[in-house]
Amino acid sequence: MRARSPERDGPVPWYRQVTPRQWKSLFAAWVGYLLDGFDFVLITLVLTEIADTFGLSTAEAAALVSGAFITRWLGGALLGALGDRYGRKAAMITSILLYSLGTFACGFAWDYTSLFTARLIIGTGMAGEYSASATYVLESWPAALRNRASGFLISGYAGGTVLAAQLYRWVVPNWGWRWMFWLGVLPVLVALWVRRSLPEAGDWSAEMAAGGQRPNPFRPLFAGRARRWFNGVLAAVASVALFCVFTPAGTGQVPWLAALAALCLTAFAVQLGGRRGRVLYVSLTVTVFCAFLYSWPVQALLPTYLKTELGYAPAQVADVMFYAGFGTTAGCWLAGFTGDRFGTRRAYAGTLLASLAFVFPVFAVQDNLVALGVLLFGLLALGQGISGILPKYIAGHFPTPVRAASLGFVYNVGALGGAVAPVLGARLAEGMSLGRALAVLTFGLTLVVIVLVGGDVPVRLARLVDREVVGDHLVPGDGSGTGAAGGTGPAPGAGPAPGPGGQRPKRLT
Repeated sequence: MRARSPERDGPVPWYRQVTPRQWKSLFAAWVGYLLDGFDFVLITLVLTEIADTFGLSTAEAAALVSGAFITRWLGGALLGALGDRYGRKAAMITSILLYSLGTFACGFAWDYTSLFTARLIIGTGMAGEYSASATYVLESWPAALRNRASGFLISGYAGGTVLAAQLYRWVVPNWGWRWMFWLGVLPVLVALWVRRSLPEAGDWSAEMAAGGQRPNPFRPLFAGRARRWFNGVLAAVASVALFCVFTPAGTGQVPWLAALAALCLTAFAVQLGGRRGRVLYVSLTVTVFCAFLYSWPVQALLPTYLKTELGYAPAQVADVMFYAGFGTTAGCWLAGFTGDRFGTRRAYAGTLLASLAFVFPVFAVQDNLVALGVLLFGLLALGQGISGILPKYIAGHFPTPVRAASLGFVYNVGALGGAVAPVLGARLAEGMSLGRALAVLTFGLTLVVIVLVGGDVPVRLARLVDREVVGDHLVPGDGSGTGAAGGTGPAPGAGPAPGPGGQRPKRLT
């Protein structure tokens, strides 16, 4: 049989450029991320049943939702470092095992403390899942299709929320809330299958084959006895401060505790980035924080708005949220294609700009469920779905040897914006209607993210310190900054971006 002739048969379709093994790697990570989304929203679905079982106050019940945020920053950094040192697959398996077993343990909780402890384990594993799965898939797929891979991967999270909502209707009325958590053991089977079936990520394997040393991304934090002690205390202070912020223990002291936690985490970012990379680490973290601030008020408070201000019945709210989840899924897929076509930054900023047309109309509809569903589908497809290429956007700023740890730290510290956002939305609603508060917050902070991403602000700021900062390490040879596959490319003649501590990794050839 003769080989295919590109000249005669035309260009190869994009899906045929992906090998069966690469599709399999995406599917394995996608399933893990679907179950990640399932586990994360599960606690919100059964919160009232848990509160009734253990006699919890509203504040204590809410703390169970926020508890996962306390350990996210640490889990993202530790499991990311594991991925940089021992491989992306090992980190992905470990993270899946952690959040699966943590969720399974929730079903055996005998009191509030045991359940809260299990939530801390879930937060650690979920943070590692994001960085491990994202780096594994991005480094396994062809460079020209990595936005697509990112979008397909993140769509699994939205699918997990839809799956959880549907299972809740069937499982809890018949078997009780504990069975919802016991289903969380299923990802363990996925982890075992991944271990047996998949190779290591291509970029990481190539780095090791080229003679690259196994990195220690945390080396800057332990350079000398004094620094070890200082950073140990810093980690303890940050953890205690976050615990108090997200639990009733910090009642009345939240503003200064939040500021203390922010200072501690910023100190870690400065040290991990080193002299050349500290500005990049901090500015990317701020960008992710703002991205969560614009997106999470709608995700967290939309059901409340539908029930309290519009008076929809629970079944109607469930239907709206069901189709909203498909809007986010479709948006993730769309984001991947537009990112590969126009570049990551252009697609990100342009799609967010288009989403602004839906913000105020969504909260202006009062009595038309169909119109609300259509507008909400459009808003979430464009505004929330673009987060499908957020892993590609963040990971592209870091070279292979430190990519997983850097992505894990930056994303999961920035994700604290997801915990702040509902509180901010509720505070704004004290002086106006909840719908208007959500519209103002979403519109205003979306504009901020458009400026930060579209204007390439993190890289521009980083180049004030180091002129050789590379805009996108995931697009080899794209020096234009506008390549179809990537978005921000390296400046002409630029070298690799600095790793932790300001050290420059070897450029791959």
